[in-house]
Amino acid sequence: MDSNSPITVVTGASRGLGRAAVQRLASVEGHHVIATARDPAQLEPMHSRLAMLGCRIDCHPLDVTDDASVAALRDWLAERFGRIDVLINNAGISPERFDTSLLELPLDTLRSTLETNFFGVLRVTQALLPLMRASAAGRVVNLASSMGRLSAMAPGAPAYRISKVGVNALTTLLAAELAGSDIKVNSVCPGWCRTDLGGPDAPRSPEEGVDTVVWLATLPDDGPSGGFFHDRQPLAW
Repeated sequence: MDSNSPITVVTGASRGLGRAAVQRLASVEGHHVIATARDPAQLEPMHSRLAMLGCRIDCHPLDVTDDASVAALRDWLAERFGRIDVLINNAGISPERFDTSLLELPLDTLRSTLETNFFGVLRVTQALLPLMRASAAGRVVNLASSMGRLSAMAPGAPAYRISKVGVNALTTLLAAELAGSDIKVNSVCPGWCRTDLGGPDAPRSPEEGVDTVVWLATLPDDGPSGGFFHDRQPLAW
């Protein structure tokens, strides 16, 4: 391992935006990427392809809703690398129909969505941030959505929207706690992308969607923290 290579963890890396982020960071940015997924077998084709190109990539199982799974990843990272430099909290779900009314939203649907999209982000961040304190320049990138903007809230997909409001709150709180440190924390809206979640009719490719993710993961020392960005431009909360 090249100790000078940034050590980057990507959650939900087996498909869509997560997979695109892994490919870009490993093959273009030169990061040593740890790609995670609930089923690591789904990561193997990408791992094999990138390894053949000489990219530095490891795969590790991770269920962001499971304390033991998150702890196992933390312990493996601590033993193998002793630090991480970048955490991309990408894993997320949207199990409801878009036309679901808030007044008819099953609470179990809201709970399961929050468990992955909000508590999963918090659980992973709490576990891995101590390893990021050993980094010369830590970066946390949280995948949010313009659907979670309070300034532009609209009906539809209420559980997903609420979960992304929570992600943005987490971003602002953590950035405030880490102010003055070398760790930067930001949220990103990748836009409507052609993924399993976004569907085949979305106007943007996953590669377009992760451009701002990669930009935030590679910010210089004078880059922003505590912001919300789309296409590298700030969004109102």
